[in-house]
Amino acid sequence: MPLYGTALLAVCHLLGILLGELLGRALGVQANVGGVGIAMLLLIAARFYGHQRGWLEAKSEEGVNYWAALYIPVVIAMAMQQNVLKALSGGPMALAAAITTVAACAACVSFINRREVVAPAETSAK
Repeated sequence: MPLYGTALLAVCHLLGILLGELLGRALGVQANVGGVGIAMLLLIAARFYGHQRGWLEAKSEEGVNYWAALYIPVVIAMAMQQNVLKALSGGPMALAAAITTVAACAACVSFINRREVVAPAETSAK
């Protein structure tokens, strides 16, 4: 039985964890910094790129969309486990990370919205 989208999710997750670990080491933190979020962005980018190039079959694309929709609640649940008050007392790094994340998300949403083709509203003249 094929598990559509699972292999792509697994590759994106492994790359995200690896990049999160490397980012943590680069920042001097002994932790994974944003690995799950990076994996989600990689999954979105891979789906978008595969759709444009025609690499994903319809069933595979449905599977990727399913995993992407399921992945968001997992990321939220993992983020809720973090101690926000301790992070804020840690200094300006937490504030800089929050501002950067919000700006990056706003830029991604803006980019995606500009790429979507919107059909013009039909006007009925009577």
